[in-house]
Amino acid sequence: MRPLRITLEVPRRWRALVRSRETSLVVLAAVIGVAAGLVVSAMSVGVDVLHRLFFDLSPGQRLSAHQLLDPLRAVAVPLAGGLLFGLAMALIARWRAGREVDPIEANALHGGRMSFRGSLLVAVQTLWSSGVGASVGLEAGYTQLAAGIASSIGRKFRLRRGDLRVLVGCGAAGAIAAAFGAPLAGAFYAFELVIGSYSVASLAPVGLAALLGHVVAQAVSPSSQGIVVASTSTIAGHDLVIAGILGLLAAGLGIALMRGVSFCESLFGRARIPALLRPAIGGLLVGLLALVSPQVMSSGHGALHLAGVLDRSLWAIALVFVLKALASMVSLGSGFRGGLFFASLLLGALGGQLFASGLGALWPSLGLDAGVYAIIGMGALSVAVIGGPLTMTFIALETTGNFWLTTAVLVAVIIATQVTRETFGYSFATWRFHLRGETIRSAADVGWIRDLTVDRMMRHDARTVPVDMRLPAFRDAFPLGAATQVVAIDADDRYAGLVMVAEAHAAELADSGTVGTILHHADDVLLEHMTIKEAVELFDRTEAEALAVADGRETRRVVGLLTEAHALRRYAEALELRRRDVLGQV
Repeated sequence: MRPLRITLEVPRRWRALVRSRETSLVVLAAVIGVAAGLVVSAMSVGVDVLHRLFFDLSPGQRLSAHQLLDPLRAVAVPLAGGLLFGLAMALIARWRAGREVDPIEANALHGGRMSFRGSLLVAVQTLWSSGVGASVGLEAGYTQLAAGIASSIGRKFRLRRGDLRVLVGCGAAGAIAAAFGAPLAGAFYAFELVIGSYSVASLAPVGLAALLGHVVAQAVSPSSQGIVVASTSTIAGHDLVIAGILGLLAAGLGIALMRGVSFCESLFGRARIPALLRPAIGGLLVGLLALVSPQVMSSGHGALHLAGVLDRSLWAIALVFVLKALASMVSLGSGFRGGLFFASLLLGALGGQLFASGLGALWPSLGLDAGVYAIIGMGALSVAVIGGPLTMTFIALETTGNFWLTTAVLVAVIIATQVTRETFGYSFATWRFHLRGETIRSAADVGWIRDLTVDRMMRHDARTVPVDMRLPAFRDAFPLGAATQVVAIDADDRYAGLVMVAEAHAAELADSGTVGTILHHADDVLLEHMTIKEAVELFDRTEAEALAVADGRETRRVVGLLTEAHALRRYAEALELRRRDVLGQV
């Protein structure tokens, strides 16, 4: 028996209204902003409930803000929680094939299409991971569920590809704004990381969603969701130079942190530990680290209230810095669900404090304010890991309200961004895509390129001849003007090369020869699944006007023929349609 599904069908006149008027899209964005604020509040409350239940905390206390935990709970909870998480993931893998698409991948490859049930599942996994103490960020669950809701609403209204991508960005914007109490940062998180571009038409919906997400979260949970900092001093000229140096160091640390996560994953793989047991082992390791410093646990939201965490000795700050980095790498590498946003903010703040204190000890006359450099380091490291330079700059501005401090943050952010792009080329999200074999480097819409494959462009009636066919027979079969090129195949019906008809009719060729003596591009062949971009690159590399299409590199069975002129024409047509779509949104 098929499961009963209740599908909400939006009336056609409503769909037409939303598709025809930009204001209607803004109304939908407002609804999504409210939903995002509720998602963040609900997940935050859920994690707090799990922390109180599992770690015996009092109401209002944060796990990562504790100075000391019960040793038995600190070790047993993440161990048992990791074991249950691994078992649940094994069952889910049988129930749901494949993996869930996050907002960046959805907008880059799928035109904003996300599964609501899959997004809800990711949010629950993230909530549980943080709830049992794994060192993961909740922002992954916040943005996943809010963007999933947005995508579902957009698909119910059958929005165009471009509008649906904007709506997904609205969900992410509302979630980040609610999580950090920073509407500007939330909006630019959507523009830079989820939509991949900025347009005048997207400003109103994204901005309104971010604002309402923040307002709703503050109304539902008046306690601060974001970052609390101590008062900061003024910025001198030399601080801008030193901020640039800190940005350079933050880029190196961010790259090391991202590679560290993949290194931990590979260690678990090489050790041949079953996937369902990896979170338990990761939880055990995090629990042991928490015996030294409870600040390593969960997302680090409590520790991010910098006015308290930075008011410690340098040795204590350095210890938290090292242990939090290790806990984050182990948690994500062992399979827990979450992100690195919160961890990168905390590590950046701790690193900035250590940097300023160390440099101040060597050069006391500089008079460096450790609180200032905590904010600068927070922005620099987070942009190296997450990306979004304006996002991180606005987080600093909305957190401190200090324009000149924000200028120093911007200097560090620019340098950290550029160094990371030049030497590494990925953010944490796109680095994970790279490890899976994807080539996504941003949320820019490249899905249409992948949809335009060689199989959709080629001629399926490619004419073939045996490679040992005599030239006179070939000339009779293909007189001048009948064709430009013909595909030659061997005795096993495998691709052998291309025969140029004009060349075969050359007078200097002996009649005793075969087409096998005048073959071209014998080693160059297109495959059906190649994208238009890959096809054009192969044409350019081989300097060919046409190439045969095979069903595989090993079988080399000819299934069609594609000319460079036709591929370029189709590519130009697709680009023009894309350009018109973008202009229609401006």
